[in-house]
Amino acid sequence: MIPFLDLKDINAAYRDELIAACIRVIDTGWYIAGKELSAFENEFSAYCGTKHTIGVANGLDALTLSLRAWLELGVVQPGDEVIVPANTYIASILAVTTSGLTPVLVEPDQSTYNLCLHNVQKAITSKTRIILPVHLYGQLVNMPKLMQIAHAHSLLVLEDCAQAHGAGVNGKKAGNWGNAAGFSFYPGKNLGALGDAGAVTTNDDEFAQTLRALRNYGSHEKYLNLFQGFNSRLDEIQAAMLRVKLKHLDQEISHRRKVAERYLSGINNPIIQLPLASDSAAAGITSHVWHLFVIRCEQRQALQKYLAEHGVQTLIHYPTPPHKQQAYKLWNSRNYPLTEAIHQQVLSLPMGPTMTEEQVDKVIALCNRFR
Repeated sequence: MIPFLDLKDINAAYRDELIAACIRVIDTGWYIAGKELSAFENEFSAYCGTKHTIGVANGLDALTLSLRAWLELGVVQPGDEVIVPANTYIASILAVTTSGLTPVLVEPDQSTYNLCLHNVQKAITSKTRIILPVHLYGQLVNMPKLMQIAHAHSLLVLEDCAQAHGAGVNGKKAGNWGNAAGFSFYPGKNLGALGDAGAVTTNDDEFAQTLRALRNYGSHEKYLNLFQGFNSRLDEIQAAMLRVKLKHLDQEISHRRKVAERYLSGINNPIIQLPLASDSAAAGITSHVWHLFVIRCEQRQALQKYLAEHGVQTLIHYPTPPHKQQAYKLWNSRNYPLTEAIHQQVLSLPMGPTMTEEQVDKVIALCNRFR
């Protein structure tokens, strides 16, 4: 079986380093908000090119706490509108609704499945305060153009970078374009911890200070609480694991790109639609990190079954769009035809930094033989 993503194999390459990092933390006797977290925050900021990184418990908290920080700072008010892609994972929208803000769903770009900037402009109203671009599958939204739109309308931008560690446009990385950005370090991400973890990046000092308090019960100083905060801290063990894996991230991304290049040049079945590796000429030079390699096929169920029968594991990202979920049942009658078509047809092929040439060859051959 060719696994969709072999986490055991990925982490085995760094086993000795991970064990040493874990022992280092255990021997300190300090397991929350210590030197490992501080070091990782500094190293990740240097990697992304940002002034601040604030470690939190997971990717959802990274988005939720960012929105909450703006609410606490008074730059956003309850009920304000947040433009978000309709075809995103539900976490992007959960962060908006649980913060008391109003999500405005827009259809994606039909080529890249990222946020469609034309639809963003059409969705802006007097109540719009934030744009939440999701860098889906490892490719950035056209951020130069999006930031122009945001500045023209005095809007905040919160990047959802859960799938885009290391991606960029014109040499500027994900997490360093908007006013703030949320990252997930879920184990399956390109930069994955060995458990749940997340972070927020920003260049705004006041925002960073507020968010550091919010993640720690709303407190800057023990037993003094400025805000009604949360317990959302990136612990020392996971910070130490991430420090190890961050050193190898670019090498892993390079391997993912080689796999993607092989797929793009080798899969030639006309009933399989391959992903587009650039937003548009206007976006400049993009660096896709291929968190996922997502194809489209009207015969998705049959294709997935065929691949499974021949020993290839695939996944669907995502089978049901947020507006069709029971959690948002009041939205179930809404109509987003492109989003719904995407969710009905997309299939993610195996993609990872430990895939062998033989495995890639097999996936390509099976995709081409499918009828």
